[in-house]
Amino acid sequence: MFLAGPGELAGDRIVLAGPEGRHAADVRRLTAGERADVTDGAGTLAECVVTGARRGVLELAVVGRRTVPPADPSLTVAQAIPKGDRGQLAVELMTEVGVDVVIPWTAQRCVVRWQGERGDRALDRWRSTAREAGKQARRSWFPEVTGPAGLAGLTGRVAGAGRAIVLDPDAAAALGEMPLPGSGEIMLIVGPEGGIAPAEADALASAGAAAAHLGPTVLRASTAGAVAAAVLLSRLGRWA
Repeated sequence: MFLAGPGELAGDRIVLAGPEGRHAADVRRLTAGERADVTDGAGTLAECVVTGARRGVLELAVVGRRTVPPADPSLTVAQAIPKGDRGQLAVELMTEVGVDVVIPWTAQRCVVRWQGERGDRALDRWRSTAREAGKQARRSWFPEVTGPAGLAGLTGRVAGAGRAIVLDPDAAAALGEMPLPGSGEIMLIVGPEGGIAPAEADALASAGAAAAHLGPTVLRASTAGAVAAAVLLSRLGRWA
């Protein structure tokens, strides 16, 4: 799967250049007659056949085109920012599973703080990871990775969601038994390795979020979101 701008998918021919062209022609070494699909990451997918290749450039003929509507209900994961590259791992896994929106959450007990240029670079890495994982997973819609949110931004979004669920290993309710809406936004909130602070849990509950446990074991913050998303998406029919 390759990525192109929306305007580039409108015609009968597509020319991939730049990073996408180099990856297709020089790394993948695609040749005439091979299949190569192209998406804009916003619902449109062009099914193509390679007609020509040269260094850094791939020429494609469009043989089919389809538009996939956005998912409804949609699934948003607020992911507390973990240390090191575990945030990128979390984004990669959630993208492959099918999460629609990822919110980097600056929870109270997060060790890492995104500030200034360092924060901008970290956000860019999350977005790049989502884009590359979206291509690998052959998604027509790539997930949106928003800017970082604090507790106030998170509670505001929770209040507007059709259902918001805080993952809590000590919760009485099981995630697989939580009622889900037929449309709108479903939110999952994944805390940091040190857990969600009591004041944060109270604020999220006041905004309308319910707590649920995922299973008999405690997962890392970097993997819990993807596993929980798979549980919910299977219940929504997006996974068999």
